[in-house]
Amino acid sequence: MVRVFYISDDLDDLELVEYELELSGISAPQIHVLTDKDAEVASHHHLHPVKSFMRNDVIHSTEIGAVIGIVVAALVLFFAYASGVTDTVGWLPFIMLAIIMMGFITWEGGLFGFQELHYQFRRFKQVLKSGRHVLMVDVEPEQEITLANVVLAHEKLKPAGTGKSPPRWLVAFQNRWEKAMHTLP
Repeated sequence: MVRVFYISDDLDDLELVEYELELSGISAPQIHVLTDKDAEVASHHHLHPVKSFMRNDVIHSTEIGAVIGIVVAALVLFFAYASGVTDTVGWLPFIMLAIIMMGFITWEGGLFGFQELHYQFRRFKQVLKSGRHVLMVDVEPEQEITLANVVLAHEKLKPAGTGKSPPRWLVAFQNRWEKAMHTLP
């Protein structure tokens, strides 16, 4: 899958685009609108905004924190071994320190991510501040022609590049979840 970005300043047009994409076989979990005007998006019942949790860079920053934490933990163990202090004190305090350091740095990475815009959305920071909106569509290779045909009919949409899409299994899960929710009374 690939994520395709478009910029627009017209939510009514974006709502029509999303409706046409869904009629063409692209499911709602594959289409999202990123904007700073959440109240306006809420008034358009057919638009699907990016969830607030997914706007932040929590997961990506936590992963970076975990990698840094593992490196720091390895350094703690290496210096404990190289200094020879483990012969007198033992390994347990240094193993505990390494685990605590790794956990703390990973946790701090996640906290830092709460304050940051998702790494894929940072390039749209000025677009969002100017009051415009970003349409994101996650498509399979066989859906790219469908997307291109729908977008061609909407002159207000400006292409803004591509990015990394969520895994196929996650989109498939979201599709099944949405179908299950619609079948409930």
